[in-house]
Amino acid sequence: MDGETTSVREQHQFNLSNLQKYLSDNVPGVSSSDTFSVRQYRAGQSNPTFLVQTSSESYVLRKKPPGMLLPGAHKVDREYRIQKALFSAGFPVPKPLLHCADISVIGAEFYLMEHVQGRIFRDLRLPGESPTERAALYIAATEVLSRLHSADLTALGLSSYGKGAGYCKRQVSTWTRQYKASSHQKIQAMDQLSDWLIKNLPASDSQVTLVHGDFRLDNLIFHPTEARVLAVLDWELSTTGHPIVDLAYFLMPFYWPSSLSILDTMGGMKGVEGVPAPEDLITIYCRCRPVPASLPEWNFFLALSVFKLAAITQGIYARHLLGNASSPDAAIFGQCVEPLARTGLQIAESACSRVPEEFPSDQPLFPQTRKGQLVLSQVRDFMSEHVLPAQQEVADYYVKNAHSALRWSTPPVIEDLKKKAKAAGLWNLFLPSASGLSQLDYAHIAEETGKCVFAPEVFNCQAPDTGNMEVLHMYGTEEQKKKWLEPLLQAEIRSCFCMTEPDVASSDATNMQCTLQKVGEHYVINGKKWWSSGAGNPNCKVAIVLCRSESQNSTQRHQQHSMVLVPLDTPGVKIIRPLTVFGQDDAIHGGHFEIHFNSARVPVSNILLGEGRGFEIAQGRLGPGRLHHCMRAVGLAERALELLIQRAANRHAFGKKLYQHEVVAHWIAECRIAIDQTRLLTLHAAHSLDVQGSRAARKQVAMIKVVAGRMACKVVDCAIQVYGGAGVSGDFPLAQMYAYARTLRLADGPDEVHLSSIAHMELRDQYRKATAKL
Repeated sequence: MDGETTSVREQHQFNLSNLQKYLSDNVPGVSSSDTFSVRQYRAGQSNPTFLVQTSSESYVLRKKPPGMLLPGAHKVDREYRIQKALFSAGFPVPKPLLHCADISVIGAEFYLMEHVQGRIFRDLRLPGESPTERAALYIAATEVLSRLHSADLTALGLSSYGKGAGYCKRQVSTWTRQYKASSHQKIQAMDQLSDWLIKNLPASDSQVTLVHGDFRLDNLIFHPTEARVLAVLDWELSTTGHPIVDLAYFLMPFYWPSSLSILDTMGGMKGVEGVPAPEDLITIYCRCRPVPASLPEWNFFLALSVFKLAAITQGIYARHLLGNASSPDAAIFGQCVEPLARTGLQIAESACSRVPEEFPSDQPLFPQTRKGQLVLSQVRDFMSEHVLPAQQEVADYYVKNAHSALRWSTPPVIEDLKKKAKAAGLWNLFLPSASGLSQLDYAHIAEETGKCVFAPEVFNCQAPDTGNMEVLHMYGTEEQKKKWLEPLLQAEIRSCFCMTEPDVASSDATNMQCTLQKVGEHYVINGKKWWSSGAGNPNCKVAIVLCRSESQNSTQRHQQHSMVLVPLDTPGVKIIRPLTVFGQDDAIHGGHFEIHFNSARVPVSNILLGEGRGFEIAQGRLGPGRLHHCMRAVGLAERALELLIQRAANRHAFGKKLYQHEVVAHWIAECRIAIDQTRLLTLHAAHSLDVQGSRAARKQVAMIKVVAGRMACKVVDCAIQVYGGAGVSGDFPLAQMYAYARTLRLADGPDEVHLSSIAHMELRDQYRKATAKL
């Protein structure tokens, strides 16, 4: 306490008797006859702050500084208002007790709040703390910032607190005006930086959340022993506006050169053991809100932050010259303005990404094409703006129609989204000939769509239609393409794929017993199929059916099966029942149905590629299809990990947050490792498909099919464990995610079959290498 406060400085002294009498009349627990003392906090460069103590209680008083003040500055009434609103909502701020606008009491407007006992770190490098504690403290600060930006302005009664949209433009104008009002000399770099900022305002300046305006680590009070924020201080600059301005200001010290130090406590962040890199904190922030992790025009926000700090620094020095500065070291700030301005110009002109030059990002191992990068960015924006906000409406549709035939229909909101995606050119992205994207390009996109259960359908990239369209594109006749492929590409119809059978071990596809017999100009199909995904949708019009060709007498087991197109309205085709996955009917995907074919007759022209070539088609179909499934599983796992971290950050058990328990922290780490490993392996498989083709990439595709299902199961299972009973309920998507992830270990071949294939191919490859050396 002694190190934080000093005797009230001469220029800030006021009548203590008046204050004690006023507080005794207005604050329960304060008596006019009690012990009463006031000390001034050393920190704070704007509104002077004081520690008020009685014999039993401690309070903090903030008041306007004396003398001439810059217009619009030092609004202690706004500080009081926002703290009162946030405290009532449970956000960590000191409890505000009263606001006094009567300047006759102590000579200035002030407000009083409860004193919060805890740790305040003046040195941003956190000397004396362990690397683990440093990381935890910075993460806790980032989580609190994301929580602030997620606050509901209407619920807080703060809808009119600020001016809303256009915050970045107002910030440039405000700090330019404040700088010029306090400037004691012309600094060319400040004028240049101001001009650059006003000419490069971000396109996203319409975003509006609550913003702190001066969010720094030393404006937080942490729990005495835990990495937990007890209070956020200094709300003088708070308003409503673009949230990334706060984030950039918080991370700004990471970006300037080590040689630039405003104070010894605010420089040299690079390489401090345990302190997370800024890109890691950005990722945590984005996941906690949640918002897309890409931050366009990040260099603007950083440059604005440096400009703002330079203007504040100039103001501090100006108050020193006037004799009313709050801090005893205000005189040194005059020499910092120009170096800051030059740093801001360097950041602005570098057009840097969200990763600073001092922390260069590695080039991706499997980079997308330029078009792939553009489409991925468009998909992310579309997901954020349209798809993710529609999730609740989609869920409500299925609850409302739980016992109605409409349950199997596509919800109107999804149909509307499909129209928007198609109009935006985000359509049939899975098919290279239609989209111009490579498999590697689409792999990144599939990960994004995997984060929402119905997102693939929005872009007409849903299974099994994607695989069926690929089959028709590669192996269909012109007549078949016109009749079935074109309407599928336009989403005018849906389709299903009939392969698995209830009466045989379908893990060995050569066991299939559904027969195909040629009779004149028709094929007659007899047999049972199940797990025909999508067959419940009323718009599902055709099935691709794998059959054993009775006319084929080949001794080769993989040349006895054929694929044939069967319209679902064909006489003899009977949809028997929907199957459930862990009790869920999966209606959002059109369900998974058992279908019987009882002497169903189709024209000979409906055969695909020719009799006995079913497995040849399957190999061409399943490579890209498995790739898409695996990257969607990566996206699903990313979403599950986000949910896990949100829960672990918000829930307490046994005296601390869940993520502070070592077992949960280890789960988070292991999930991150597993997801990144799977992504890299899957992108490698996508690259192999693009470069070598399906046959040469068989081993890579088999490996990702095993790894992705296992990984997704592990990550979702960890998330369920953190959520407890809620995790297996319908209130959260985790149970549905687990059903998908667990099914993936069976769909398109069980893990064991793929493992056997991988072992066989690895033995073959090793044998060839050994033989080549001889």
